[in-house]
Amino acid sequence: MELKNIFSKVEKHENFSWSRLGGIKDGRGDLGEEMPVLVYRLMQYTMLDELSKAYGLEKANEHFRNAGFLAGMEFAKNTQDLKVDFDTFLANLQKALEELRIGILRMETFDAGTGNIVLTVEQDLDCSGLPITNENVCIYDEGFIAGILEAYTGKRYDVCEIDCWASGDRVCRFNGTVMEEEQM
Repeated sequence: MELKNIFSKVEKHENFSWSRLGGIKDGRGDLGEEMPVLVYRLMQYTMLDELSKAYGLEKANEHFRNAGFLAGMEFAKNTQDLKVDFDTFLANLQKALEELRIGILRMETFDAGTGNIVLTVEQDLDCSGLPITNENVCIYDEGFIAGILEAYTGKRYDVCEIDCWASGDRVCRFNGTVMEEEQM
């Protein structure tokens, strides 16, 4: 059977929910929960390539950012205590991201008055070690961070990567700005 025909048999798409991630420990008893970063990047970059071919790079990036946002919201809601003070939340988030080998998160600046924040991620899952292409490639991460910040604060964030391994930096740096009501 052709792949095209296999996928056409799917009759409906179910919206994402955390429970759809399943029982990874039970299902991967011999292989475990971890996999090489290479496999993650293979999925990520081939998916982005296909989306770009189908919809153009700008639209593909929009979809990737939106997927990251959904992942960030669900990640925060299902793995983090959203009722703790900001410093405790950040410390818990740093620990979770490092334990899951997503990256090493650091806060550079935070303006308590505006909610604006600058974060860095070292050893980033998405791009650390990529060849330098003079571009910022962590589009999914922009959405992921925006989703986490919104889940915690209840405010919509515009998160933009301002430095990236692929652009020649050795950390990914993200600027998070609280969006005003009319921008949402």
